[in-house]
Amino acid sequence: MPAAPAVAVTLGAAHRRRLREVWRSAGWPCRDGLEAELLAAGLLAAERDAAGRETLRVTEAGVAEIARTLQRNRGTRDAHEALVGRVAREMQRAGRVVWRGLGLRARVAPDGGDPDGRDDAQWVVAMPDVYSIRHTTVEDYVEPIAHEVKVTRADLLADLKRPAKGAAYRWLSSECWYVLRAGIARPEEVPEPYGVLLAHPGGALEVARPAPRRGLRLPFAVWMALARAAPEPADDDAQGWLGDGDGEGGGPG
Repeated sequence: MPAAPAVAVTLGAAHRRRLREVWRSAGWPCRDGLEAELLAAGLLAAERDAAGRETLRVTEAGVAEIARTLQRNRGTRDAHEALVGRVAREMQRAGRVVWRGLGLRARVAPDGGDPDGRDDAQWVVAMPDVYSIRHTTVEDYVEPIAHEVKVTRADLLADLKRPAKGAAYRWLSSECWYVLRAGIARPEEVPEPYGVLLAHPGGALEVARPAPRRGLRLPFAVWMALARAAPEPADDDAQGWLGDGDGEGGGPG
């Protein structure tokens, strides 16, 4: 029997995830709507063995779609990591000690509000893209800052739907910033508790809105986590700025 012609289907993240799952598995069918659309699009094919059991096979078109998805995701990760590195270097030039991808425990309320006195507050692990403190020996001058980097609009919107994540950053920091690749969102789309930096291609980071600053003393547990973690290696170009008291705040120094 000739194969049915492929049907045009708009693929979403769930479709691509299911394709990868079938590729890695024995191909047992789920018989849901996603599967029907992938079969109709010609990205999956149904087959029966000698005992009449149906399995799924990723077609050549499906393999090509998986490869395109991997390349696109790899490109997004590369762009994200490049911008994270750029922010880290700016913080070092401002005389700060910097960590990337550091996991820190924070106490938050599920709705993102103040956790003090809340019965429903809980401990979570927060992982800001860039976390930094001032290069100082005076505890009151440490001024911890968290930067969260976004290079796609979808990633930003997903973040903004999780108020507890932002609350965790605020619990750990005297300033919180979103660093946005220019063009993915307007500064006013980011809630007021955060500052906004715009990253223009090949240019400096632009302060679109300063972050509100509040006094904060780091809890002892955070100090212990920082002591166990290795900060970013000092950038040679940033060395002349270390200890320079003029570099303040989360914007470019």
